[in-house]
Amino acid sequence: MEAKEKILNSAEELFIQYGIRSVTMDDVARAASMSKKTLYQYFDNKDGLVSEVAKNHFEKEASEFEEIDKQATDAIHEIILVSQCLRKHVFRMNPSLLYDMQKYHGAAWDKYLEFKHSIIRGYIEKNIERGKKEGLFRDEVNAKVLSILRVECVQLVFNTRIFPREEFDFPSVQLQILDHFIYGLLTDKGRKKYEEYMQQESTTHTR
Repeated sequence: MEAKEKILNSAEELFIQYGIRSVTMDDVARAASMSKKTLYQYFDNKDGLVSEVAKNHFEKEASEFEEIDKQATDAIHEIILVSQCLRKHVFRMNPSLLYDMQKYHGAAWDKYLEFKHSIIRGYIEKNIERGKKEGLFRDEVNAKVLSILRVECVQLVFNTRIFPREEFDFPSVQLQILDHFIYGLLTDKGRKKYEEYMQQESTTHTR
């Protein structure tokens, strides 16, 4: 693994686990098993590092979404694969990460907004239209409105004033909101198929 890639991977793991503000360049150098001097050969400051980590992370997520699109047999299967992707990424994030990015790292925040509005919303909108064509989602659902609602709900759960961490379990809240969102889309045919998928997933996890 090249030094720069090692730095980006180490920094990403630290930011996900602890948030951005509490992680220092010393912490990143230590996690990457290199001196701070070597670290600064690749990144002039923490802001530049955060921006590059964000860009790298969002590119990887976009690639995962493309792969899911190829694998999914129908719109509901696609949602389940995306929810598994969310568990791997969003659900393990420190709740302060987005707040830190917005307040202290403007360039990284702009990358997040671009990713949210162009990639994620576009992907959800496309998925909803697919589900409508397959008879799994209700025809009257407005794909654009619901795609906006979905991405804002994901971000809402990061707000600790609304969902204090001492009162709410972050992954459980995300799963509750996701489940509510999916059931709001489904036709009777879709509901039956969704529950079949969930039963299969439950069986797989209990083996």
